[in-house]
Amino acid sequence: MARHANLYVSPHDLEATLQSPRDEDVLHNSFSQLIEEQSHGLEALEALEMEDLTEEQRDHLTYLRGPAVEGRGQRRGRARDQEDGRVTDPLMEAPWSSDTLRVLSAMPSRTIGRSRGAIISQYYNRTMQLRRRRQTRPAIRDFSLRSARPSIRGYGVEMDVSEEESKKEQLVNNLQNLSLGDRVSMLRGMPLSMAEKNELRKRAYNFKEGRSITSRQISCFSRLKYYFIIALRQGWYSWLSFLHSLQLWQVALKRVSGRFGTGVLSYFDFLKTLLLFNIFLFLVYGLFLLLPQAIHRPGPEGTQGPCTEGPCPSFTGLELLTGGGSFEDTVMYYGHYANHTLTTGCRPAHNATGPQPACARRLPYNMPLAYFFTIGVSFFITCIILVYSMSKSFGRSFHISKSHGCLAAKVFSSWDFKVMKRSSVSLQAQNICTQLKELLGEVRGRAGGRALGVRVSRWVVQALAWLMCVGSTTACTLAVFYFSQYMHQDQKTRAHSSLLHRTQEQEASLLALPVVVSSFNLLLPGFYNTVGWMEEYDSPSVRAYIAIFRNLLLKVSLLAVLCYHWLGRIAQDPKVLGLQCWESFVGQELYRFLLMDFIFTLLDTFFGEFLWKLFSQKVLKRKRKPEFDIARNVLELIYGQTLAWLGVLFSPLLPAVQIVKLLLLFYIKKASLMLNCQAPRRAWRASQMSTVFITLLCFPSFLGAAVSVTYTMWM
Repeated sequence: MARHANLYVSPHDLEATLQSPRDEDVLHNSFSQLIEEQSHGLEALEALEMEDLTEEQRDHLTYLRGPAVEGRGQRRGRARDQEDGRVTDPLMEAPWSSDTLRVLSAMPSRTIGRSRGAIISQYYNRTMQLRRRRQTRPAIRDFSLRSARPSIRGYGVEMDVSEEESKKEQLVNNLQNLSLGDRVSMLRGMPLSMAEKNELRKRAYNFKEGRSITSRQISCFSRLKYYFIIALRQGWYSWLSFLHSLQLWQVALKRVSGRFGTGVLSYFDFLKTLLLFNIFLFLVYGLFLLLPQAIHRPGPEGTQGPCTEGPCPSFTGLELLTGGGSFEDTVMYYGHYANHTLTTGCRPAHNATGPQPACARRLPYNMPLAYFFTIGVSFFITCIILVYSMSKSFGRSFHISKSHGCLAAKVFSSWDFKVMKRSSVSLQAQNICTQLKELLGEVRGRAGGRALGVRVSRWVVQALAWLMCVGSTTACTLAVFYFSQYMHQDQKTRAHSSLLHRTQEQEASLLALPVVVSSFNLLLPGFYNTVGWMEEYDSPSVRAYIAIFRNLLLKVSLLAVLCYHWLGRIAQDPKVLGLQCWESFVGQELYRFLLMDFIFTLLDTFFGEFLWKLFSQKVLKRKRKPEFDIARNVLELIYGQTLAWLGVLFSPLLPAVQIVKLLLLFYIKKASLMLNCQAPRRAWRASQMSTVFITLLCFPSFLGAAVSVTYTMWM
């Protein structure tokens, strides 16, 4: 019995195998051995099928078979062209072995035209067997082994047109007598072209009486059932299409990918992921915290949150920047939420005789327990989603990095033939072209090496660059530390004022620390890019990863100093600063930092991209535009999201502010990208960029925020 063999060769194995002529010989010998092992089973099968064929049909089959089953006359006729078991193909004038000819002759491209009549005959026999089985339902033991086995009798036989037409008529008659499901399955399994299948289907669905098969064989209940199934399936497909159309920024992301590549696309994908995280947090906090507190009305005793600071001042407009003033005693901050169970007190119950002193009780709601439990559960769910996304991204990037045959697959199998719109066709062609450039850039990057002296000089330059970057980061961190200490001492001196509320000048002075920190976040990445230009890395991806690490080091250092300032200075002795609720003050600080980060990001977009493009084109007379800085923009997103996670305990509405910020940031960055930026000079594929982003979001960002929030709740 012939053994089953797996002829699949992965692209990685094929690339590793075909690297020398010796390896090609080994591969050729293995295939020859495999064909030789299977030839014995094929010869036995052909001898078994040839028993019932006539002599004329055997003559038609000889050209498909090897020398083991050829006639003597044909062997003598081909003996002049045969030498050592090899023959000459009349079309290509190249020597081929008999086993290779046998395999090639059995290909569908060689046999589909000659075996159409045999296929029709074979499926005629199958439909007859299916009809008999449907009618008589005999036992399984009554079937003979030979009749149940699919026959290859007649393959390659040239039938007459009249005989083939008669077989087709008989096949159509048998199909008409089958049930609808069996007919569809039989037509689907036939190895014929689509035109021939459509012809058989049309002929099988039409009767001589002119009545359709639906009205003759299908009952009313069956028709209703089929109509219901079809309507349900069409509704499901329409719903899936509707959900697919609801994907956020789908067309915009395709345009970005086609014009600027996957590296820039990864930034916008990451922004979209952060937006979904904040929408989830806003929905959870709005449902379990904001809504119950907004519905609750204080009782006559005036019980309110744990940090009420008297009547609210009038609105001046400065509160939009500082987050204080009339915003202090609102649902935006921790101090407004009740510190007790919301039984919502007593209300006078009115009746026909007048108000009565009875109390109308409402459903109790333990606000302190709900507050901390909601924040804890939301952080736990966010952690699960982040870990799952990170593992999924790791698997995808590992699969991409290990695939070596993706260039050929991109060339021959990447076009979507369902695209019909002209703009979509142009966008898809541009996208495929950009991806091919990225793949070719990877191939060129693997080859090539430099001399030892050049490499040593580059190592020295890179070491000096790292010393400059680390030194500047340390200097900025120390500057923020001492400036925050100065601001803390200044607040202590102003706390002795007899005024109940801070003046506008004191409110505006609170913006000094966020402005200083945001200025460092704006200026230091530009210095890192200048140093990176001096290093001259060969790979654009390596340059991007190094810039990301340097920006991450800056953000983590600044956030560590700020957390110490909030939890180590302000929270330890809030009475010295004149604060009745230090949690609300920290929430205002985080709001100011989040708002200043957004304002300085807009300034960077305007000065760093728009004005630099005008200066380069008008003054320097260059046609090139600035490139999109992926490392800086991604780390700005991670920095802002870390502030939002740090502030959800002190300001539950901070995710809403982050949602508005991300929505505006997407459209502003997209417009600036299309107008002011150009594609990278050297195209590179960001196959692992999304994995790096989600990893940085999980470990330094979310883990640090979770530790800080947990410490605050425990304290």
